[in-house]
Amino acid sequence: MKNLTMDKLVAHCKNTGILYPGSDIYDGLANTWDYGPVGVELKNNIKRIWWKRFVQESENSYGVDAAIMMNPRVWEASGHVQSFTDPKMDCKSCKSRMRADTLIENFSKGSVDVDAMTNDEMQDYINEHKIKCPVCGNFDWTPIRQFQLMFKTSRNITGDSNDVIYLRPETAQGEFVNFMNIQRTTRAKVPFGIAQVGKAFRNEITPGNFTFRTIEFEQMEHQWFCKNEEEGFKYYKEYKDKAWQFLLDIGFNKDDLKFKDHEKLAHYAKAATDIIFNFPFGWNELNGIHYRTDYDLRRHQEYSGKNMMYIDPVTNEKYIPHDVEYSIGADRLTLAILCEFYDEETLENGETRIVYHFHPAIAPYKVAVLPLQKNMSEKAKEILKKLSKHFMCTYDESGSIGKRYRRQDQIGTPYCVTIDFETLENETITIRDRDTMEQKRVSIDELINFVKDKIEF
Repeated sequence: MKNLTMDKLVAHCKNTGILYPGSDIYDGLANTWDYGPVGVELKNNIKRIWWKRFVQESENSYGVDAAIMMNPRVWEASGHVQSFTDPKMDCKSCKSRMRADTLIENFSKGSVDVDAMTNDEMQDYINEHKIKCPVCGNFDWTPIRQFQLMFKTSRNITGDSNDVIYLRPETAQGEFVNFMNIQRTTRAKVPFGIAQVGKAFRNEITPGNFTFRTIEFEQMEHQWFCKNEEEGFKYYKEYKDKAWQFLLDIGFNKDDLKFKDHEKLAHYAKAATDIIFNFPFGWNELNGIHYRTDYDLRRHQEYSGKNMMYIDPVTNEKYIPHDVEYSIGADRLTLAILCEFYDEETLENGETRIVYHFHPAIAPYKVAVLPLQKNMSEKAKEILKKLSKHFMCTYDESGSIGKRYRRQDQIGTPYCVTIDFETLENETITIRDRDTMEQKRVSIDELINFVKDKIEF
């Protein structure tokens, strides 16, 4: 992420079709962003390789796509109704609302472990260091108050009813409430996993940092159900290793990643850690691995009145399984990838080349088809159609070939294919490698197999 600042990244994403401000023509909506043509391909590819690694290639793992709106009793059982809050303060001078823990993190530059602090300790720290409002610069705060993070709405079934329901703040509960359905219909034997990729919503009030924390986001989660505490700790360690290796296989530098164990555990957890990433704004959470014990299934059994006991088909032993959760935000991982693989290279002629060194498996477009001259567009589009049956491609005939190469470098396209006079004669093209900028001549059929091999993950 050479020379990258968040301001530079935001500008680059807006200019290249990666991300746009939400509701842009209406001056936006705070903490919302829209993925453009390039960004949506990048994010979809990230979700695909995650699913391939943790579901397709994982023996005894199954997918689910649960409803966003669930019976409100789900959130009572999970504890969200009672305790899913953020410590927030209002600036009396400018009326801005801020998270107290975020104020401390930014002020201390991450040197203070806010997760281990109580509300009173955070209040004392802010007062002792006279932390000022980042908007107006004044030190004039209300006391810390806990704000409910769930979005609340209502469902009117009859004219005089007003039943409260919530937009889900996490996807995990959809996996827990479907545990028995999935086990029964797949005949899965413990240990087994349930995965989901889906939207979640939180009433976040935080300053900036692009898509790091938004009110609407997408989670990729995998719950691994096992027999008991001994197995729970074993699989917890295993999933720490799997989550770490997944990031290395994408191409992350291990020096930009580290584990951060939780000192203050959530009420449902016996062990928890985050993998944190060195964003341009500092080290922060990328994903979490939690050993949640049998808390979730036990709570849903209690609140629903339905039996959540697993019966071992060999021993006939009955028990409520324990769970190890691996959760990573698709948007946050996309942001980390946009930071990690950004580069500015100085070329021999002194020019600066902006390039994204994405793994070909996650690159938005695998191939850009570029006719050398516009009168070759018919042949170029014929080749584009042929290539597009196999992978995502883009087409560009505007400007010099050098400028078109640069445009593709800026969005991380690994291969550029040039259609020239020789193509018209013998069905060969020139393929240019994004990272080395080297070019070689191959046939169309050779190109298809070559790219297919490169985009494997």
